[in-house]
Amino acid sequence: MTPKLFTELGLSDDLLKAIDRLGFEQAAPIQAAAIPLLMAGKDIVGQSQTGSGKTAAFGIPAVEQVDSAKRVVQVLILCPTRELAIQVSEEIHKLAFFKRDVHALPIYGGQSYERQFDGLRRGAQIVIGTPGRIMDHMRRGTLRLETVKLAILDEADVMLNMGFRDDIELILQAVPSERQTVFFSATMPKPIRELIEKYARDPQNVKIEQRAMTVPTVEQVYYEVDRRFKIELLTRLIDIHDLKLGIIFCNTKRMVDDLVDHLEAAGYLADRLHGDMTQNMRDRVMNKFRKSSLEFLVATDVAARGIDVDDVEVVFNYDLPYDGEDYVHRIGRTGRAGRSGRAISFVSGRELFQIRNIERYTNTRIHRARIPTEAEVEEARENVFLDKLRATLQGGEFKNQEHLLERLLEEGFTSSDIASACLAQLQSSEAAATKPRTEDYERPAREERPHRGGFRDDRRERYEDRGPRFERRERVGVSASRPARSERPVVQRARPAAGTPITRPPTVKLAAAVPPQPEPVTPPGADLAVSAPASRAPEKTFSDEEILASVKPPEPAPKKHLPPWADKKREEQKPFAKGKPSRATPKHQTRLWMNLGEAMDIKPIDIVNAVAGETGLPGKVVGTVDVRERHLFVDVSAEHAKGIIAKLNRAQIKGHKVKVKVA
Repeated sequence: MTPKLFTELGLSDDLLKAIDRLGFEQAAPIQAAAIPLLMAGKDIVGQSQTGSGKTAAFGIPAVEQVDSAKRVVQVLILCPTRELAIQVSEEIHKLAFFKRDVHALPIYGGQSYERQFDGLRRGAQIVIGTPGRIMDHMRRGTLRLETVKLAILDEADVMLNMGFRDDIELILQAVPSERQTVFFSATMPKPIRELIEKYARDPQNVKIEQRAMTVPTVEQVYYEVDRRFKIELLTRLIDIHDLKLGIIFCNTKRMVDDLVDHLEAAGYLADRLHGDMTQNMRDRVMNKFRKSSLEFLVATDVAARGIDVDDVEVVFNYDLPYDGEDYVHRIGRTGRAGRSGRAISFVSGRELFQIRNIERYTNTRIHRARIPTEAEVEEARENVFLDKLRATLQGGEFKNQEHLLERLLEEGFTSSDIASACLAQLQSSEAAATKPRTEDYERPAREERPHRGGFRDDRRERYEDRGPRFERRERVGVSASRPARSERPVVQRARPAAGTPITRPPTVKLAAAVPPQPEPVTPPGADLAVSAPASRAPEKTFSDEEILASVKPPEPAPKKHLPPWADKKREEQKPFAKGKPSRATPKHQTRLWMNLGEAMDIKPIDIVNAVAGETGLPGKVVGTVDVRERHLFVDVSAEHAKGIIAKLNRAQIKGHKVKVKVA
């Protein structure tokens, strides 16, 4: 099927703006085939696999055909599970972003009835729900379907397998007979065909044919990774395989821009290629890529059509394509002219089903690969460095430095220490040279740099701009009556010798603290030895014990009358109550303490998922999880304990910042 852009499907400007906001530019095959038929008012039967883009295939016409002036239900979408209903509802909301008067409402079991009642009273035009809860609202009289003009059954085969056939028939009988009916199903068993014959009017079949295609001899693997950690995995794979030239495919323009920004920040030479760029910009980027001035080209499928570069080492499917044909086009960019190539795909969640569809389409096995650890990445970097050093030694094209080595040996350094220091210096200088990995930038001299607004100059300007009310008063008058620091008399007190009784020191009045007196003034800078006047009676001496005995303990501060909320807050801040004793930690495991507990709705599976997600380690490194009220203990593999602590101390679990330490 010839690829189509959304601009070729006759959609309104508001819908095109919403699609462009999502970053899509090319319609998936199922979308290009179904949208024109649905816009023409035809009943259709769509057959495609999970993840092929069929939600937008029926969601775009649904939003387009809603009359925003009418506050009644006009579109009904049935889904087998509440998870799918939520997913479809989110997609509809994104598509209707610029149609402010179009409202979609998900209805499913487990959600509050009051919220659903309120949404229906406000006049939601698109209702997405599960058959059971839809039937419940129909019996209550809170959902009326007389005004529905488009009924959509998503994953119809799954709904029939779950036993919803009777409910589906009752719902379809309640909507007007002149409605438009849409069936989407991955398979077409006999019960589905019977429903189509009974409730559809001259349905048009939309089936994406999957022709058998030959995939080039390219090493194909996939990594199962959460979306949040795709970037970290990407950089690990680039470093561990020492990749120099590759293409990274994303499904949206926004993802292309975000990924390029992350790669450039990490020090890689990357640039983008998508539909928003002019032809001159595309040509400039492609010329840089062909000349290997770029390491990685991040592109969408539309912009990447026609890329023909022989030396591409790897193709990354950062986002999986919608169908197998796009996958074949993508990985065909590597392994050209008899060269070896590598295709790496990232899979998260339900996308695992797409991998199976691609395997069936290409008749090729895509192997699941293990995520490399940080230690393996570091080892790979060392191997690359040793290969470069080995090539230099074997080539022999280097200046002899024996005179420097002899000087260091004479100073007492060993040959192994000298070699280690040289290698460390080389590694640090190489890291410093490759860290920016951006175009050279000549830093201007200090006096030539633009003024960034030093805080002293900025404050002076702000005070001058604020007018007379905020003028800064000079402290001339204040400083006139106070001598300069260098002119103040210096008072020296001699410390008593050890063991002598402590005497009460004579009262000393400093001239700077009282108004000027007629007494003669001591010349500035003169040292003053302070002593008691001769005419004064001798002071009584006290022992240390007498002084300590005379000191009264401070009186307790009066208790403040605190509001009730302060007492409650103080109760919450009480130290954790000691719970049941902890059992012994198994051998080869380390027990960790975490600041999360039952009060934060934390369960053991949350800890296992957090450790696996943040560190990339398998879940088996986590042992027993002992959850208390406000904290918990978890046994982890002693080998990975330090790495787990470092990763989790920068993470959050269910919105709570994690603090971890060895128990």
